[in-house]
Amino acid sequence: MRIHHRRRGGWQKKEEGLQYRANEAIIALDVSVIDEEGKFLGTMKTADALALARERGYDLVEVSPKETTPVCKFLDFGQFKYQKEKEQRIQKARAKKVDVKGIRLSVKMGQHDIDIRVNQAKEFLADGDKLKIEIMLRGREKEHGNLAFQRIKDFLTEIEKTYPLVIEQPTSRAGGNVSTIVGRKS
Repeated sequence: MRIHHRRRGGWQKKEEGLQYRANEAIIALDVSVIDEEGKFLGTMKTADALALARERGYDLVEVSPKETTPVCKFLDFGQFKYQKEKEQRIQKARAKKVDVKGIRLSVKMGQHDIDIRVNQAKEFLADGDKLKIEIMLRGREKEHGNLAFQRIKDFLTEIEKTYPLVIEQPTSRAGGNVSTIVGRKS
């Protein structure tokens, strides 16, 4: 039998960002009031400020709720909410997401394979991503972990001929894995 997610109430969209109170939703008794032109009118009772805002044809919006006496402004609430949502969308679009791309090497890997991985790493760094370089040691390779450290060191020096690197996580061994995380120096 199929479970309907709408009936369970599971997939509702959660509200994100700042929540602004307006008009009757303002719970403070006294508020500092700024009119529609940006002039400070002083501190007054919320009911009086609401009556004055309605008289002028605006909504009373709480723009700074964390103050000791919350700051309220005469605004068109719908337009104000739209502007704030628009700012959040622009900010989200400008945010650069940095991925960590993985490159797996081997102790017994041939030079041609290493050259291919180096070119791949350079492409990832050109895109602004970080690299996790990893060697998985198998069988008797676990006894010679120093070879894995040397292989990673040689790999990094090959990349540094093109891009200066910053080491995010130094080369370390955890069980049968030897790994490091590096990024491009800005």
